[in-house]
Amino acid sequence: MTVVGALERGRDACRRRAWADAYEQLSIADGQEPGLAPDDLERLATAAYLTGRDVVVYRTRAHQELVRRGDLPAAVRCAFWLAFVLLNRGELAHGGGWLTRARRLMPPDLDCVEQGYLLLPAARQHVMGGNWVEGGELSEKVASIGERWGDLDLVVLARYVQARALIRLGRVPEGVALLDELMVAVLADEVSEVVAGTTYCAAIEACQETFDLRRAREWTAALTRWCAARPGLVPFSSQCEVQRSEILQLHGAWPEALAAAGAAVERFTAEPGHPAAGTACYQAGELHRLTGELSAAETQYRRANRLGRLPQPGLALLRLAQGQQTAAMAAIRAALDDEPDPANRCRLLPACVEIAIAARDLPTARAAADELSGFADQLDSPVLCAAASHARGAVLLADGSPRDALSELRRAWTAWQNLDVPYETARVRVLIGLACRASGDEDTASMELDAAEWIFHQLGAVTALAQLTRPPINCHAAPAGLTSRETQVLRMVATGRTNRAIATELFLSEKTVARHLSNIFTKLNVTTRSAATRWAHERHVIE
Repeated sequence: MTVVGALERGRDACRRRAWADAYEQLSIADGQEPGLAPDDLERLATAAYLTGRDVVVYRTRAHQELVRRGDLPAAVRCAFWLAFVLLNRGELAHGGGWLTRARRLMPPDLDCVEQGYLLLPAARQHVMGGNWVEGGELSEKVASIGERWGDLDLVVLARYVQARALIRLGRVPEGVALLDELMVAVLADEVSEVVAGTTYCAAIEACQETFDLRRAREWTAALTRWCAARPGLVPFSSQCEVQRSEILQLHGAWPEALAAAGAAVERFTAEPGHPAAGTACYQAGELHRLTGELSAAETQYRRANRLGRLPQPGLALLRLAQGQQTAAMAAIRAALDDEPDPANRCRLLPACVEIAIAARDLPTARAAADELSGFADQLDSPVLCAAASHARGAVLLADGSPRDALSELRRAWTAWQNLDVPYETARVRVLIGLACRASGDEDTASMELDAAEWIFHQLGAVTALAQLTRPPINCHAAPAGLTSRETQVLRMVATGRTNRAIATELFLSEKTVARHLSNIFTKLNVTTRSAATRWAHERHVIE
């Protein structure tokens, strides 16, 4: 095959988006003297990136040749894309060095679109650093430069940064609407492959940040189709596997979710320093924990931690599943203490409620549920609203108000059902069953618990099934409308303690204990301590 033939085949493969063929043919052409010109080196670099190969050598050569020719704007753009790749894979010093070189090369008074490319990293850094107003304003300026020069790649990259700034400023509907508009350009094939794949992943990430499950599912499905139409595509298809795994997990396809997570772990951990490696390991750990493979879960959580992804709330929930309530409580408290970001706190708070209830720390559980409710009100996200109702119901049940709990729990059940999230639906049905039992409605309790058990079996939720057979005592903390203090007194009565002993242990007067006991007899419709004790044992108030 001649060099000219290989070059033309490589260019044609780029046009057809057959990136593996493009890399092969352009590499053949580059292996002959005098090598590829800068434009074709850029094509080879793009093909290398999209097939999971290193791009530094090709873009470096292209940049050096453009500088030699005196084409400084093109050299600056080449340096930007080299920095873009390096920064995205976590090589901050190397990527930053290329940005500094690009800024030094660019004549300050030259009016060109590359000036916008040089401003884009600063806008992104503002948003990542919490300077959302400055980041939004600078990204608007960058987008205007892109629009003036007709460079849609720059416009889309800048508008994405602007959308993230809007979301962080609490202007979620505006930010999400802007992301939807950007996806129109991607779906219409109006931007380059690298920008299209980057925007797909960025839009899904933003949906996850705003807990917009419907959009995350829609864009993940679109990304999957986009990747499938491009054989040999590596970076975005691998990123897609992590997001696909999360979506599949939520909708109950756990074997497929685990396979997708495993593929992502294998891909990302093979590339040293890849920023998504920790997330992939954490997702694999979550699925192992849910399916009862607790040792494998711990291994993946530890790998995630080594790779820079904090393993919470998964590791704390793993400790809870292992019966280590103190360790679980310490871990979730530490995670919340160190986490200022609202989106990340929203991922920790439901676990905090669950762990605190199991540890009988109702003030902490109530505070976490209240904070989660506040975030749900701010974002108006169906997922957060469901989680908040779930948390409030769990706290009310543990605090001795089963009838009030039922109202919240049934609201959560409806919300989880509408979102098609079977695991959370089953978990809330467990609480509904326990609340019905505490209210004396044993028939409904039995049906709800049976339905939850059936769903857990369908999912393979081994850990949840184990917990269902031995529900925490706090789930039965307040049957028949007893308050938490009355429940505490009833448990002590059932162990044979006298009023005086109870008063001493609880730092109450005997008169107060007698009043609690009178209220208990009235609510249980009994007249003796032995009858109250029997009632408590029959309804599992006593462990």
